[in-house]
Amino acid sequence: MAALMSLLLKSRPGTLLPCQPFWVVSRRDASKKSGGSCKNKGGKSPGRRYGFKHVDGNFVHAGNILATQGAMRWYPGAHVGIGTNKTLYALEDGIVRFTKEVYVPLPRSQEALSVCKLPKGAVLYKTFVNVFPTKQEGAFTLVGMV
Repeated sequence: MAALMSLLLKSRPGTLLPCQPFWVVSRRDASKKSGGSCKNKGGKSPGRRYGFKHVDGNFVHAGNILATQGAMRWYPGAHVGIGTNKTLYALEDGIVRFTKEVYVPLPRSQEALSVCKLPKGAVLYKTFVNVFPTKQEGAFTLVGMV
């Protein structure tokens, strides 16, 4: 009988022998699998906020940013500079004005090759950002008025 009892106890894991404490024999499996330690932090940053910072008719000082852009959408005109990241900024104190001008690409240029897919007779426009200075660069008077 004792031999049969010892055989039964050996064949069933996790059972207590009369002389062993329960923490020696018992075992517990994990209830959840462990997750990875890496956290993907991408996609939580705010947007770049491209666009106009000063609109048509606003007064700006020299150095003020007029517009930020990812691709060339607006082009620098009179008294406007362009940064390395295509940011347009004022070179003089003055009033901001936007103009649309007809654009004719040079033949044989890379730009003309991408534009040539347009229908014949299509007119292309570019938007230029200009700053008209508040101080007059040259005074104009008629000779007959003098």
